[in-house]
Amino acid sequence: MTTHTEAEIASQPECWRRAVADVPAGALPREGERVAVVGCGTSWFIAMAYAALRERAGHGETDAFAASEFPTGRAYDRVLALTRSGTTTEVLELLARVSTPATAITADPRTPIMRAAGEVIVLDYADERSVVQTRFATTQLALLRASLGEDLTRAVADAERAVADPLPAELVEAEQFSFLGTGWTVGLAQEAALKMREASRSWTEAYPAMEYRHGPISIGAPGRVTWMLGAAPEGLRAQVEQTGATFVESDLDPMAELIRAQRVAVARAFARGLDPDEPMHLTRSVILSP
Repeated sequence: MTTHTEAEIASQPECWRRAVADVPAGALPREGERVAVVGCGTSWFIAMAYAALRERAGHGETDAFAASEFPTGRAYDRVLALTRSGTTTEVLELLARVSTPATAITADPRTPIMRAAGEVIVLDYADERSVVQTRFATTQLALLRASLGEDLTRAVADAERAVADPLPAELVEAEQFSFLGTGWTVGLAQEAALKMREASRSWTEAYPAMEYRHGPISIGAPGRVTWMLGAAPEGLRAQVEQTGATFVESDLDPMAELIRAQRVAVARAFARGLDPDEPMHLTRSVILSP
């Protein structure tokens, strides 16, 4: 029997195609605006990726914050709030406090975020039944990448590969994972690590790739994995392999490589007798009591 998480992971290529074909005009940050992107959990990591991409594209200064850590005294032209559920307490409280024009991206049009933000983009076709976010996170990032003028044709093709290729047994059986990224893929590395923790309760860490040699490489050992999202800095593979750890790198678009990490997380959950649809101690949305 296929779990909701497996089905949602497999649907990502089609969701990305739909997002790229339907980028809303005028609702997303305009070129030249100073933008703060906020979210919680997965949404924060996607915010990190988009902030780096937007600045790289020359569209304007862009910062990413966990919603609970937003510096309310700092001036921005727009706040972009990412929230699958539309009910996350920290996001709603932040939008109630700031007077900055706000846009939100959500999956559910029947939630409070519809009133909290001035403009809302609803990706209901990418909503999920699983607690663990997979397709909504990547679909909103596909939308945001397309809004910056990126051609995602190759990314979608790579996603088709990522949902179909066999998974190496050494990844399913590994003791520990360190996910690495550079630039916009630092956020993806953090998200890959989160998926591995949520779905399979695995020991995972995430770092900017150049920082990995400044201490974290000390945990490298046989049976452990260092997984690069995007191109690795020169010499890093050799240094990791000297520890006996497995170094994983591919030519897939980094967002498609994240799909592979999602699939490994689910496979590891099954191997441990866990239900990836219902991760321990988690709910679909964090709603705090007053």
